[in-house]
Order: sequence, then C-alpha cells, then structure tokens
Amino acid sequence: MSGSTIIPWVVGNWKMNPMQANAQQLIQDLKQHLLQEVVSEHDCHIGIAPISIALLSVKTQLDDASVKIATVAQDVSRMAGTGAYTGEVSADLLVDSGIQFVLIGHSERREIFGDNPQILSDKIHYALNANMTIIYCVGESLEQRESGQAEQIVLQQICDIASVVKAEQWHNIIIAYEPIWAIGTGKTASPDDAQTMHAKIREGLNQITPEGNRIAILYGGSVKAENAVELAACADINGALVGGASLNATSFHQIALAFAKQNK
Repeated sequence: MSGSTIIPWVVGNWKMNPMQANAQQLIQDLKQHLLQEVVSEHDCHIGIAPISIALLSVKTQLDDASVKIATVAQDVSRMAGTGAYTGEVSADLLVDSGIQFVLIGHSERREIFGDNPQILSDKIHYALNANMTIIYCVGESLEQRESGQAEQIVLQQICDIASVVKAEQWHNIIIAYEPIWAIGTGKTASPDDAQTMHAKIREGLNQITPEGNRIAILYGGSVKAENAVELAACADINGALVGGASLNATSFHQIALAFAKQNK
C-alpha cells in the first residue's frame, strides 16, 4: 500500500558544513524564499541538520521563520543523561536544548566512524526514551547492489532496530533510504529503482509494525531540484534527505516545493 497520505519531509543534512557566517546567510536566504513562496507544513515538513556547534544558533534563527522548520541533530551519543563522556552529547541534552529530531545510522557514521548495529540500537533506545523523533538511515553499497543483495541489506538494517523500538514508539521513526553509491557522487537511483526499494521497505515495515503505512520513507542520494519532481511523484517516496543541494537555499526550497505541490 502506498504511503501517499503521509505528509512528506524534506530535511537538509549540512554534514560538516559550512562556516558560521555562511550558515547564518543560508538560513536567511531560505527564510526569504519561504516568504516569497510558502511551503505549508500541511503540505511538507522541513528540517535542517547543521553541525553540532551550530544547533542552537540555527534553531534560534529558524524559530522566527514564516513556517515551522525543525532543527535536526546529525548524531547523538549512545550514552544517556549526563556524565564523564568527553565529546558526547546525549539525547537528554539535545531535548533540554529544544532539539527534538536526530539523524541516526547515516552511512558515513556507519562506514567512517564505526557505528555498528549495537551502537545504533543504543542510540535509538536512548533517543526514543527522550521522546525524540529519529530519521533512521539505511542503504546499500554499489557492490551490494550489483551482487543482488540490495533489498536484503536494507531490510536487515530495518530489522536491526525492530527489537529496540517499542510498539508505541514507531510514530517517532522516519526512514531515510540512501543508496551509498549515490551519496555525493552525482549519481541518483532512477525514480523507478527508488520507488521499488521504498515499496520493499514499506512491505518490511508492515511486517514489523501496524504503523508501517504511516511511516515516512525519505529518499537521499544526490537529490537536487532537477530530479525532485520525478522523485516526489513516486507513491512511496515521502520526502528527501538532501545533502549538497541543501547548502544552496534556492535549490533546497525548490525541492521542498516539489514535494509540497505533489502532496496537494
């Protein structure tokens, strides 16, 4: 069944970018675009995931935007509360600072920083206990896709968290499918390929939780204004996790518009 009744999300993952002055200008430019052409939160939710040291300054800027824009943490500690954990920021500290959304499981965290299923499960457990909404990232490598393992890998990543998420917590989960081979490469899964994987993810979610048809599944991987309209037209693609294009206010606004218009 399609997730077409779901309000889409378009979330900009800024990764380790930009400098503070540029971040402030980027937010101002985005706010100006939204004044000129509104993206109603009834048609599309918008989020921005800045670097950790900019979370509060970005949140302050976003709080007076003409539409509601969520501030999203790019990561969270596998530890809870407060304590002697140098360099860590817990879910409790994020929530205490007004941050309610977090990315968990991005392929860069998995591949570069060693976030294995146990670490991810710990992060998800504590984030959900703090009542955060999680954007959980899944995706396969080019080698896995070419060997015919793509669906198996992605569905396993969904199953990895099934034992951690309680029945009443699935409404706090958003899935982001990002084929690793398409992240920052300029390559994008075709709309048909993306829709096929999203439908499989939807099928897998429905086997795990009655909430399966109400969970947003975002597409990520070189999403840009030029391909957003086609992606938005796919039944099970409920938004986008946007990397490089989110560092350009015009492009990011156009992507949000594409999903908002499709949802009307």
